[in-house]
Amino acid sequence: MTVIWVDGAVLAADTAMIPALDHGLTVGDGVFETCKIVDGEAFALTRHLARLARSAAVLGLVPPADELIRSAVGQTLAASRLSLGRLRITLTGGTGPLGSERGADGPTLLVAAAASAPWPDRIAVVTVPWTRNERSPVAGAKTTSYAENVVALRAAKLRGAHEALLANTRGELSEGTGSNVVLVLRGELVTPPLDSGALAGITRELFLEWAGKDGLPVAERAVPMSALSEVEGLLLTSSTRDVQPVAELDGRPLANTDLGRAAADLFARRAAEAVDP
Repeated sequence: MTVIWVDGAVLAADTAMIPALDHGLTVGDGVFETCKIVDGEAFALTRHLARLARSAAVLGLVPPADELIRSAVGQTLAASRLSLGRLRITLTGGTGPLGSERGADGPTLLVAAAASAPWPDRIAVVTVPWTRNERSPVAGAKTTSYAENVVALRAAKLRGAHEALLANTRGELSEGTGSNVVLVLRGELVTPPLDSGALAGITRELFLEWAGKDGLPVAERAVPMSALSEVEGLLLTSSTRDVQPVAELDGRPLANTDLGRAAADLFARRAAEAVDP
C-alpha cells in the first residue's frame, strides 16, 4: 500500500489530496527526491535533502525546515512499514493562478512511500533522438517537469528496453531518463560530467567517492555519443538501481565486464555499511 504524508497527516493514497490549482500540477512547478527504503529507513537521506534544497533554490522555492521534512519522512516510513521500497519527497510552488506566476500561499510538501518491484536480471537500454538542454535554466535541478522523460522512456519501452539514453545539444552523452550512466571504456569507468546537463545523482556521487577511495579507474569527462559503439560495458546508477550492469545497448549485447562487476560489488558493499553515508 502507498501511504502519503500531507498537511501533517499520513494517509492512504486514495484519500490524500492537494488543491486542484497547486502549481506542481498546473505548470510542473516543483522539485522532488526519490530515496531507496532499506529496512524501514531512507538511504542517504541527508544527501537527498541537500540536493532537494539545491533544486529548490534553482526554482526560487523556499523549502520547509529540515526538521519538518525529516519528521514527515519518519512518520511516512513508520506508517508504511516497508523493508524495501521507494520514498518520494515532493515540494511544489503551492496553490497558484492559472499561469506561471506563483500564488502567495507558500509551498506544498508531500512525502510518499510505496513498495518497489525488483528490476529484471537483464537490462536493455536504447538511445533516443531527443536531447537534454545543458543550457536550460533548470539544468541539473530535479524538477517535477518530467514530461520529456515520460516521452523518452515510453519510446524505450515500445522498443522493449528499460531505459533511454539522451545526448545533450553538443552531441555528448548526458544521462538516462531516471539514471546516470557509467561506461566501461578502454579499461576505465567513465561518466559524463555535470555540465553535460546530467542530474547530480546521489548514487553517482557516492559511487565516484567510493570508487576513487578504492582505487578503481574512474573519471568524469565528456563522452561523444559515438563512443557508445566502442563501450566494453555499461552501467546505470540511480537510487532504485544502485549500480546496475546493462546487458544490451540498442540491440547489441554487452558483457558484464570484470570492471563493471567490481563497480557494482563495491557500491553494494559500501552501501551496506551505513544507511546515511
